[in-house]
Amino acid sequence: MRIVSLSHAVFAVTMIALGILGVIKGDFAPVWEPVPKGVPAWGLLVYLSAFISIASGVGLLWQRAAALAARVLLASLLLWLLVFRVPDIFRKPTVEVSWSGCAETAVMVAGAWVLYAWFAADWDRRRLAFATGDKGLCIARVLYGLALIPFGLAHFVYVKQTAALVPGWLPSHMAWAYFTGCAFIAAAVAMLIGVCARLAAALSALQIGIFTLLVWVPIVAAGSKDAFQWSETVLSWALTAGAWVVADSYGGMPWLAVKMGFRE
Repeated sequence: MRIVSLSHAVFAVTMIALGILGVIKGDFAPVWEPVPKGVPAWGLLVYLSAFISIASGVGLLWQRAAALAARVLLASLLLWLLVFRVPDIFRKPTVEVSWSGCAETAVMVAGAWVLYAWFAADWDRRRLAFATGDKGLCIARVLYGLALIPFGLAHFVYVKQTAALVPGWLPSHMAWAYFTGCAFIAAAVAMLIGVCARLAAALSALQIGIFTLLVWVPIVAAGSKDAFQWSETVLSWALTAGAWVVADSYGGMPWLAVKMGFRE
């Protein structure tokens, strides 16, 4: 095994779990859905996405296969983003869900890209130099930073729905909805301009993780049978894993570094 960080292990195990979930359900796991039923070879895509999740997750935990696994996972997620998510923005540019769906996949792409930059083999560095090393990390961080913007805006567009999810023991639910929305946007700006980028990435990952633990886990633990709530719980966990990997990519950079861009 070659475990670079705890986030790497969690991301890999998460991909394995998503794949197993897809096989059990016979449907797309939350990271891959939604895919219109009318898409050609829909059933084949279900099991293909599940196989990629399982195989890449296992490969990421095996030193000899890590580079290939990261390459395949990145390519598949990036293709998914371009084929199934980005077109939604052009078809329904005024619908916030189109942007949020694209952002969710972008976070997973960013996490996979960081791992690809870490594990890139000599073949990758020679032929795909732009996607490896510091350049690859730069792309992943920009992609993640951009993804945080729709997350933040969603809190304003759906402020009542967001406030309703705030745990009952916290006061001022509406204020928390606005605050967390602003926090996502502030983190995005910080990462994109390179001001306290490491801190911004870490705090944004922490915020996504807190949402998972304080909002979605208690809902499903209470016995919810709502498929949407279960899907959101799984997706939130996966996004936490992806965000954590991106945050770890800043290791070694000062927490309060200013105008250092995306380079190590």
